[in-house]
Amino acid sequence: MVGTAPEGKGGIASVVSVYIENGLFESFPIRYIATHREGSIFQKIACSVVAFLKIFFLLVTGQVAVLHAQVASHGSFKRKSIYLALARAAGVPTVFHLHGGGFRKFTDELASPRLRRWIVHTLKRSTYVFGLSQAWVEYLRGIAPGAKVLAVANPVHLPNQTSRESEQAGRVLFLGRADQHKGVFDLLEAFRQVVDQLPTASLAIGGDGDLTAVRERVQALGLGERVEVLGWVAGEAKLAQVARAQVFVLPSYDEGLPMAMLESMARAKAIVVTPVGGIPEAVQHEQQGLLVLPGQPDELAVALLRLLKDDEFRHRLGDRARQRVQERFSTDVVLRQVGEVYRELGVPERNRR
Repeated sequence: MVGTAPEGKGGIASVVSVYIENGLFESFPIRYIATHREGSIFQKIACSVVAFLKIFFLLVTGQVAVLHAQVASHGSFKRKSIYLALARAAGVPTVFHLHGGGFRKFTDELASPRLRRWIVHTLKRSTYVFGLSQAWVEYLRGIAPGAKVLAVANPVHLPNQTSRESEQAGRVLFLGRADQHKGVFDLLEAFRQVVDQLPTASLAIGGDGDLTAVRERVQALGLGERVEVLGWVAGEAKLAQVARAQVFVLPSYDEGLPMAMLESMARAKAIVVTPVGGIPEAVQHEQQGLLVLPGQPDELAVALLRLLKDDEFRHRLGDRARQRVQERFSTDVVLRQVGEVYRELGVPERNRR
C-alpha cells in the first residue's frame, strides 16, 4: 500500500491510521510505503525517491501481490499513477483508491487534455477503483467507462460509549483546511450572526491553511473573544476537541467523504454540513444532521442556531448520526469490504492463532 505518511495531515493519513489501528495490517501482510510526507522540499523529494526505489525493487523481485494506492489530486495523482503503471507492467493487480473532493475539478477543469487522457487511462487500467461514495462511483464510471469502480467508504472507529459530559455549552467545532474551499470564511460570517443571538457561543477552528488570513478575518468581524484558531490538531488532541463541542460544522464547497465529519458523527455530535461529494449519502437533512448549501452564511447561521438552541433536537440528530456510522462506516463494515477485494485479488491472509 502506498500513500502519504500516516503521521501526516489530511484524510488519507487519517484513513491509513484507521486501517493500521483496527487490524487490516494484522489480517493481511501489508507493507506500507510513504510516498509523501510533511517537511522541506528536500525531505519531500527524498521521500519520493526512496519510495520509488523501494516500490521498484519489490515489484521486480516479485514480492507484491497487489499495489493499493491511496490517491488524491495534482501531485498525489501524478506520483501514484507512475507506481500503478509500474505495477501493471509487472503484472501486479492494482487498486486506485480515490480521496479528496477536488478530483473532479482537477480532472474536468485543471488538467491538460494530455493529463486528462492519462487520468482516464489509469482508471481504466486499474484492477479496481475505490470511490468514497456512490456519487463518486458514478462520476468515475462516467469519465472512464469500463473501469471497475466500487464504493468503499472511509472507515471510522466507533467508541464503545459516548458521553456529553465534556460538552461546553454553545461550542461549535470546525476541523479541516482553513480556506475558502472548506468554507471557513463563510463560517466566520455566519458565526457573527450566531454571536449576535447567543453571545456566549464559541467557535474552535482546527486545521492547517492560511491561518493568518483566518485570524485577520476573525478580528475584522469583532470575534476575537469568541473564536479560537487552534492550528493543526490530531490524535487525542483532536478527539478532545470533538468531545468539548456541541456541534460540528464543515461548510465545504466540495468533498470526498470527510473523516472529521464521520469521527464527530461516531461520537454522537450534531453536524451542519453541505450536500457535496459523498456527504448526502451519510447525512440526510434533519435526520443525521443539517444540510446547507455552500456559500450561504445566512442559512448556515440559522442551522447553527437551531442546533445550539434546541438540546432535544441536537441530541436526537447526534444519536442518529452515530447509528448511521455504525451501520455504514464503522471499521467492521469497511475493513471487511477491503478484505474481500484483497482475497479476490490473491492477497494471502495472515495465519491467526
